[in-house]
Amino acid sequence: MSDLLVTIDLAAAEPPYEQVRAQLAGLIGRGSLAEGDRLPTVRALAADLGLAVNTVARAYKELEAEGLVTTRRRAGTVVAAGSQPLDVALNRSAADYAIRAARAGLSESAAVDLVRAALREARA
Repeated sequence: MSDLLVTIDLAAAEPPYEQVRAQLAGLIGRGSLAEGDRLPTVRALAADLGLAVNTVARAYKELEAEGLVTTRRRAGTVVAAGSQPLDVALNRSAADYAIRAARAGLSESAAVDLVRAALREARA
């Protein structure tokens, strides 16, 4: 899966497993990873990112718990049925927010912190 673009920012507030989880969830939500697409093996992705195998394994387990991927013996980890797409308007809003945050000079972690705070307020 050479098209898979996942990066790790060691200076970010989020732990590496969460960065992997969030980026893969985003790719699935946008449809960049479609139903049935295979994810790299845990070992391969860990090697590519310079992370411990357990770090990537935790990200995959959390994606599975969210229903975004399924893991089958011999078939590996694949994008689960019904895991996409996100609401088109919501996806557009997220993309617009990302552009505005980048133009404002916010770091990725600061932009994500703003979203987390907004979600907490919305759920309260």
